[in-house]
Amino acid sequence: MRTRTRHGTSLLMTAALLSTAVTGLALTSGQSGDAATRPAHASPGRGSPAQARLVDRVPTPVLHWTACRKTDQCATAELPLDYSHPDGAKIRVALLRVRAKDRAHRLGTIFVNPGGPGDSARDWAARLAPALPKAIAGRFDIVGADPRGAGGSTQIRCFATKAEQTRAEAPFTATPFPGTQAQQRSWIAAARAVGRACSITARSIAPAMSTTEDARDLDVLRRAVGDRKLTYFGESYGSYLGLVYANMFPGRVRAIAIDGIVDPQAIAGTRATAHVPMFDRMGSAAASYRALHKLLELCQQAGRPRCSFAGADTAARYGQLAERLQAHPLHLAARGFKPVTVAYPNLIAYTEQWLHIPSGYRGLFADLTGLARLTSPGGGGPGRAALVRAFLRRHPVVKPPAGYDNQFEAQSGVFCTDGPHAASAASWPAAAAAADRHASYFGAFYAWLTVQCARNTWTAQDPNVYRGPFDRHTAAPVLVVGGWWDPATSYGNAVKVARMLPNSRLVSSDNWGHESAGTSACADNAIFGYLIHPQAPAPKVTHCVGRVQPFPPAPSTH
Repeated sequence: MRTRTRHGTSLLMTAALLSTAVTGLALTSGQSGDAATRPAHASPGRGSPAQARLVDRVPTPVLHWTACRKTDQCATAELPLDYSHPDGAKIRVALLRVRAKDRAHRLGTIFVNPGGPGDSARDWAARLAPALPKAIAGRFDIVGADPRGAGGSTQIRCFATKAEQTRAEAPFTATPFPGTQAQQRSWIAAARAVGRACSITARSIAPAMSTTEDARDLDVLRRAVGDRKLTYFGESYGSYLGLVYANMFPGRVRAIAIDGIVDPQAIAGTRATAHVPMFDRMGSAAASYRALHKLLELCQQAGRPRCSFAGADTAARYGQLAERLQAHPLHLAARGFKPVTVAYPNLIAYTEQWLHIPSGYRGLFADLTGLARLTSPGGGGPGRAALVRAFLRRHPVVKPPAGYDNQFEAQSGVFCTDGPHAASAASWPAAAAAADRHASYFGAFYAWLTVQCARNTWTAQDPNVYRGPFDRHTAAPVLVVGGWWDPATSYGNAVKVARMLPNSRLVSSDNWGHESAGTSACADNAIFGYLIHPQAPAPKVTHCVGRVQPFPPAPSTH
């Protein structure tokens, strides 16, 4: 779920690079050698028989690695568009590899995926690898394979021109989610336009973009790099790819570490839950409310001046600010900045963004303090100009890409095929209102993210989507990492998945922000140590504490 909201700002922000050094990890050989020195068909290992038969019919692609991005290597694999017809139409999957530094003691390949869905795994691999400790970067190739429809792989393109795309998606870019009935009508019309365009203009690829197909691609690419079993690290929505692979091919797991866990049963859904928007099923809004409520509580406990937004009832003060912006949006302008309008949906989107960063509480309370003053009688008084400039500096308007940007279409191609959705986009206002009743502030925000997936508009479906079970006994333990205050992928999801998977371990991290990797040496050591020694004895649950905690106590003067 590392995606962008449709008004162009980051929803799940950029993943923290794993930069904590790992110490005390003894290395032993597990896998070694380059793919070029291995047989074209590495042993497939044991897997789910039906799924294994589908992928094992596909010849192992030969990857011709060439230099790219100065220090990395790139290749492209041709894979079946539909694994039921392996000799039929093909799709291109683009890969980037950062080679292990210690070639003589190479252990194998770690495939990485940042989630999104639809984000470039190649870009993430290129950013991630230099920040990894020598224990990992020295002994593993780091490979990112762009998912179907996205990045350098065969792209989904739903409109003939950027102008057509811009017109169709204009309501989505105007506001983070629709806060008025007029905006709701515009969003429903835009959802129908996008859903139909992707189902007709992009019908050659749209039905083939499910996470199930990416998992099949991953198994073929595992063979292509010469690994007998898969080593994988995925974050956020990338955790779902890891879970789908682990349950489709349980005997082919060497090591799967997943962080920021989505609930696979909630994504897969059922006919009975199809009317509930996907993110509502996953509990994302409830997780955001829980994190916000705790921060407001901590702010009140810290008091002023440690927390500038603190009041007699800080949670009520946030509610009052929300009501003011709902009634009267703020129009902010200052020399040198592009003017912005801050309405209620913007407040929720800004809050959500800050919640995804471990230290985001600082920016959040600066925002809330400034907006509270600007919406109060007098509009901020003599200091209004400084308040406006400070707010605009924290939220610069990002220009959209000049060319055709298919990221929203790529995200939708996965959302709309992975799980069931309500029949009509017209049902979303009622569903969003119900979601808001379950999780104040964030219910509607998350509910509207999938309005384009209504079944009568997004008709391009994958009949072969994997919908479980998600409780297979894997050949090696799966490492499940969950953060207590994760605002998008609830900690409860991590606990549920660890209980479902009989051969799994849980890293429980008291950290803020989305995902736990990079938030403490404890979490990083658990992840890196596992990737090197997945079969080594370890506790069923490891407890970690994030290094960034809101309003830490002042150092003792004694």
